[in-house]
Amino acid sequence: MAGLRNLITDVPGLKIGNASDQELKSGATVLVPDEPAVASVAIHGGAPGTREIALLEPEQTVEKIDAVVLAGGSAFGLDAGAGVQGRLAELGYGFEIGPVRVPIVPTAILFDLLNGGDKSWGQAAPYRDLGRSALDSIGHDFPLGSVGAGTGATTANLKGGLGSASLVLENGVTVGAIVAVNALGRATVGDGPHFWAAPFEIGDEFGGHGTIHPFPSDATFVRTKLDGLKAGANTTIAAVATDAVLTKGEAKRLAVMAHDGLARALWPAHTPLDGDLVFALSTGQRRLESGLEDMVQIGAAAASCLARAIARGIYHASPAAGDPVPTWRERFGG
Repeated sequence: MAGLRNLITDVPGLKIGNASDQELKSGATVLVPDEPAVASVAIHGGAPGTREIALLEPEQTVEKIDAVVLAGGSAFGLDAGAGVQGRLAELGYGFEIGPVRVPIVPTAILFDLLNGGDKSWGQAAPYRDLGRSALDSIGHDFPLGSVGAGTGATTANLKGGLGSASLVLENGVTVGAIVAVNALGRATVGDGPHFWAAPFEIGDEFGGHGTIHPFPSDATFVRTKLDGLKAGANTTIAAVATDAVLTKGEAKRLAVMAHDGLARALWPAHTPLDGDLVFALSTGQRRLESGLEDMVQIGAAAASCLARAIARGIYHASPAAGDPVPTWRERFGG
């Protein structure tokens, strides 16, 4: 079943903050564990934009991170991670090296520079300040849709957005996902309202339309942003989290398994023009009793949560002046 909020913050020990600039049509999202969290990452897209990613590999020295940042702005948006890092340093957080503390803040960005927002920021992009603002707003509740890193996100046919979902497993472990959907492809089947993620939907969390029947003969025809001659890049950036105690290697496997949810919710996915990336975090509050068996369940739950979060982000997107594509609600009502 879904957690109380049906958000990634149902995972104990985790908070989320968002900052949006409506004129810019961009923003930043920060995930902050109450205590430094074990984390890793899996990148399956061909065009990622990242900061402090190599250290997340299991063989690298640093075991835990202080925050994760998702941001718009393409490479300019990597400054959001610097903003979060600077603010955390002011607050006394970070990896201890003698008398010095260095906050560890892996960051991933998506390309939203051609979405109709005002990107004429001059010499200094605003993302450092957006990162700081996102950190200062952290809490357990947050809206979905056109907020944070999903503020100006788009897909091939519909406006993208920030989505989140959670599951509580029979063994008491909680799993959640958060995602900024800015895919090259589509989250809906053909030209209708049905989501590719429909088999995973809980209740009517993204409209309750269920699976499409009969299945359109052209549903798997590849339609992307390139069909509309929209230049640029694309990325779906996400994080999954659990309160289960995981090693860094297990977190890596969790990130890999979670990508199955991305592929279930977007068509096509993991293309050379997408930067598809999933962080995986463990807040380490619940020890596993069944080892590998529990990991199978947690990984499957992460994939399910990510698929649902992708659909929820698009379902809750809101319109803004100059949008290059409509929102789901504008196109299909509801």
